[in-house]
Amino acid sequence: MRPAALRKAKPAKKKPVAKKKLATKKTPGAQDARVKKILAQLKKKYPDARCALNHNNAFQLLVATILSAQCTDVRVNKVTPALFAKYPGPRDFARLDQKVLEQDIRSTGFFRNKAKNIIGAAKKIVEDFKGKVPQSMDEMLILPGVARKTANVVLGTWFEIPTGVVVDTHVFRIAHRLNLSDGKTPEKVEDDLKRLVPKRRWVSFGHQVILFGREICQARKPLCMECPIERLCDAPDKTV
Repeated sequence: MRPAALRKAKPAKKKPVAKKKLATKKTPGAQDARVKKILAQLKKKYPDARCALNHNNAFQLLVATILSAQCTDVRVNKVTPALFAKYPGPRDFARLDQKVLEQDIRSTGFFRNKAKNIIGAAKKIVEDFKGKVPQSMDEMLILPGVARKTANVVLGTWFEIPTGVVVDTHVFRIAHRLNLSDGKTPEKVEDDLKRLVPKRRWVSFGHQVILFGREICQARKPLCMECPIERLCDAPDKTV
């Protein structure tokens, strides 16, 4: 018998690696039925969902939405009361020196770019739209700092015009988790959602999914035990 030191050690057995559950591709009919159930559960959970940004008119909502980029709605709502008391309308913002506005909105982050866009949008509204926020997607997209998400927020929330679905970070994440889109950009995700969700639900769906994302379907650890649509979800990062 060879000494223990010279014996060849047996290779350790590798533990089987658990495979992540992959989302299955749904047939059009099955997907339509599933989307109807998702919409019904979201409506039941959040029947009165609305925009979390405080505002009293379309222009205030536009400014608040620009400020909300890379910032929480809670923080924006702390800043805007004093901001709108100092500068009630677009003409007041249009006359502002950018450095002054930067200090007023500093706590929302990215304040230089936001100040530039807000003043630019205010000037455009005063010069080209007689001081009124435009009511079409094409006209909204002319305004500095305004892309489809901001335009959809203002048009859908204030004017109740369903021009599309708001795709913020919550909606983008949840659309993928629920296998409603595999789009790599917010624009592609919005296109997919517009095909699946009835137009009459575009605005309310966006509000509901944003609340759902904040409260339950969170980014790092979704609260699947509390989720009203858990049985309709086969996301690989489910916690149940």
